[in-house]
Amino acid sequence: MNHEQILVRRGSRSGLPVILAIHTTAPGQAIGGCRLAGYAEWRYGLDDALRLSAAMTQKCAVAGLPHGGAKTVVALPPGAALGPGERRALLHDVGDVIAGLDGAYATGPDVGTGPPDMTTITDRPTHVFCLPPEAGGSGDSSPHTATGVVAALRALCEAVFGTADLAGRRFAIVGLGRVGAPVAPPPAAGQAKLVVADVDPTKRTLADELGAAWVDPDDGLRSDVDVLVPAALGGVLTPAVVSELRCAAIAGPANNQLDAPGTADLLHQRGIVWAPDTVVSAGGVIYATGVELRQETPLEATARVRGIGDTLARILRDAARDGVPPAAVVGGGSRDGR
Repeated sequence: MNHEQILVRRGSRSGLPVILAIHTTAPGQAIGGCRLAGYAEWRYGLDDALRLSAAMTQKCAVAGLPHGGAKTVVALPPGAALGPGERRALLHDVGDVIAGLDGAYATGPDVGTGPPDMTTITDRPTHVFCLPPEAGGSGDSSPHTATGVVAALRALCEAVFGTADLAGRRFAIVGLGRVGAPVAPPPAAGQAKLVVADVDPTKRTLADELGAAWVDPDDGLRSDVDVLVPAALGGVLTPAVVSELRCAAIAGPANNQLDAPGTADLLHQRGIVWAPDTVVSAGGVIYATGVELRQETPLEATARVRGIGDTLARILRDAARDGVPPAAVVGGGSRDGR
């Protein structure tokens, strides 16, 4: 077992499985979001927690954060809808599990949760981050994640196309949620050509506002563009999808974009530059933990977020020099590209 600790508790109030995976606390307090999502069975939620917590360790290491990785996943029955009272009970169950770790782990928002939920989980600020501003926190981390993504896109374009200018480039953004939506305007403002996609048809309004072409998510992944930006859920880059890609490069905030580490090598073999998601998506956690857990000023934390571009540029330079996938530089994929 590669993880330091794995907890699975049946919530005393909700009756739902609360899964908490701590990958490591060796660098410092473990951090990672709290995900509420539907799963066909709870074991799939455990698989998610294990993958996401390990990725969080890598994200913190690459970003230079003094934290290990962890993740909380609550496996909801497929299609389950929680009423306000049920949701509150479930979040209190999550808080009980976290409190039992005595500060070894702090959680924040993830899929299915937001800043207000953090105040329900616990009133101990050392155990949560991304609290609402009125509770003394930094609020929604999504805009800061988006800031980091845009910095990464500029670094990627400079490495692949010779200029950090987004003007004239073609981007496909798949997922217009809390991060994907704020990523889209900067390329549009720079006269980039946009293709956007989301499972929610109401998001088409944003496409119209930006003058972007609207497609379904499957077509978005296979769009003929310069850069593909996965901004929804993970696991979208499979061998079958990679064989059909028509982009030159990929960088986006979706976590665990690869279905398996070896898929990074398949992208490399096709000549597609994949910016590791653990680097690209780190802006939110860099900002929130900096402000709330390490008492950095907002200006200091924002500067660190924008530094994602410099970090990615170094990774891409090293990968190009050694002839390996960028994933190999940060600890994924094979060193020889096979």
